[in-house]
Amino acid sequence: MAHRPDNGPSRRGVLGGGGAVALAAMTGTTVSACGGGEAESSDGTVRIEMWHGQADTALKTLKALVADFHAAHPNIRVDLGGGVIADAMLQKVTAGLASGSAPDIAYIFGSDLASVARSPKLADLTQYVESGPVPWKQYWPAAREAVTVDGKVRAAPALLDSLAVVCNKKVFREAGVDLPEPGWSWDEYVDTAERLTDRGTNVFGTGWPGAGDEDTVWRVWPMIWDLGGDVIAPDGKRIGFDGEPGRRALEVVRDLVANKSCYVDPKPGGEQMYQVFAGGRLGMVTTGPWQLPDIQQAGIDYHVVPLPGFNGRSVTISGPDTWAVFDNGPARTKAARTLIGWLNQPAQDVRWATEAGSLPLSRPTEGRPQWRKHTREVPGLSVFTDVVATARVRPVHPAYPKISEAVAEAVTSVLLGKSSPASALRACADRANSALAAGR
Repeated sequence: MAHRPDNGPSRRGVLGGGGAVALAAMTGTTVSACGGGEAESSDGTVRIEMWHGQADTALKTLKALVADFHAAHPNIRVDLGGGVIADAMLQKVTAGLASGSAPDIAYIFGSDLASVARSPKLADLTQYVESGPVPWKQYWPAAREAVTVDGKVRAAPALLDSLAVVCNKKVFREAGVDLPEPGWSWDEYVDTAERLTDRGTNVFGTGWPGAGDEDTVWRVWPMIWDLGGDVIAPDGKRIGFDGEPGRRALEVVRDLVANKSCYVDPKPGGEQMYQVFAGGRLGMVTTGPWQLPDIQQAGIDYHVVPLPGFNGRSVTISGPDTWAVFDNGPARTKAARTLIGWLNQPAQDVRWATEAGSLPLSRPTEGRPQWRKHTREVPGLSVFTDVVATARVRPVHPAYPKISEAVAEAVTSVLLGKSSPASALRACADRANSALAAGR
């Protein structure tokens, strides 16, 4: 998900079919990258290319980290490039693989990794993470799961996050509504949103991204998991949220629309929704740690609480992004592994997390004094860190983008009042199951 403070949640935008199909077509083809050959000079210096996908604050932080890496590794030079933000990286990498000009490292959304893994150019990092300096066993489970495809480690974690609910204390106070506490229910969430809504002053209780992209989708998965469902059924042949889990999740969406408490943002990335919240006209927003700096800058007095649940517990989602390494020869592959391993070590990871708006990738990073200090300076940040320990991730499966497209259509149709939860789910199931049957 580049870091959301710069690019917004739309960085997990749903794939069109083209990227995955093109990668699938390459599974039997080996191509050379960046013109082929080893990028090693006569003095033994190896040059590697990193397509980073970052902008603004995150890019500034990455440049500083790479400068420090150069100082510690004088025989490796890193060229930062790519020319696109993370939202467009899959298409960029796909084109690079097809033309023989893939980078050594690329920033890949976790939900796209299974599609990229169809290319034989993607390096297998299993042995490296098990024997190298990367704190593999101390990563949060979500970080490990997001980079594992068919039992093999195919990338290194690049970013970690989670979802929780941020409340505007002023809106609650003016509506005479108590702030929610951990353990609250989705029924309470819907009721609270209605009580916060004031049509006279154009204040909404909550909001939901309605552009029909991944940002529309990933908010429903915690509800489905809480109800015992899953994205894909254990047999791998059908979706795991048909029936009650999917229907009840969509009923929450319907209820928010029915009581007119939900601001539906029609634009990708949820940027309008966040602007409404920053303007004091939204009582609650489901978001991640990336949004807290903007909320603080807007001067909002806020409260963070875990997501509601159906059974007295909170289930949340993490959407890790990854650093993928492509095999451009032994020297360059080794240098690329060295860089991402160095970035993932706690001393560097804590800088990435605190300066560029992410969460610690591992427990050792969480325990560092810099992170502890940072959480004291950013109220509510610890809630996101606490829940990531048990957060779940979307499956690293080549069919996920198509499943997500089907779910996005279902959620959007309910948000806009065009379909009932039951009929939207039926159409979603037909489309998503067809994608699973096709293997993509």
